[in-house]
Amino acid sequence: MIKKWYFYSSLIVIITFLSLGFKPFNLKTKPWFLIEKMDGSEYLLPSQEKDDYPNLNLNIPYTGNHLIGFKEAVAFKESQGKYRLVNSLGYMGKYQFGSKALRAIGIHNDKAFLKDPALQEKAFIALLSKNKWILRNEIEKYEGKVINGVEITESGILAAAHLGGAGSVKNFFKNRGNRRFRDAYGTSLRSYMKAFGGYDLSFIEADSNATIND
Repeated sequence: MIKKWYFYSSLIVIITFLSLGFKPFNLKTKPWFLIEKMDGSEYLLPSQEKDDYPNLNLNIPYTGNHLIGFKEAVAFKESQGKYRLVNSLGYMGKYQFGSKALRAIGIHNDKAFLKDPALQEKAFIALLSKNKWILRNEIEKYEGKVINGVEITESGILAAAHLGGAGSVKNFFKNRGNRRFRDAYGTSLRSYMKAFGGYDLSFIEADSNATIND
């Protein structure tokens, strides 16, 4: 009986010793793994810094200054990013296309367009390409200059063309910005040139024949 007691007591001591041998008494975190003094702001999107919002006057969330940022900024202003939205004037989708603009890039089925997000994204790129070709001379001549208080950039020109058409943009430059075009809701070409200026759209190729077969 005594031998059994010694055996089990020894076994418990050995197991306890081995267990403690594999457990560090002081757990330390590596400074390269954790961010100190986190207050939660690291995870707030969009940014709360005003300087990060070049388009603050239109309440557009900042998503970068490349093509994706430009697309989402325009979409937010046009429809708040809603693919199936049709406004009171019949403009459709995330980027608020009119039927005439859709026909210009080869889309003839408005209902199918409204139900197809991928087609809407392709249509926006195609229209950018077409307008970039139509306005190539204006982009080359006026980019970097200040007209009527607005610094002219390629992205601002293309955004304005999306709002009022390439012809309206040409007239804007012809009149040195003094004749102000506004759409049916009172939004001016000038405001789009200013709000959407400074995006890098070098990825977009100027193409006079940019079309989509739906």
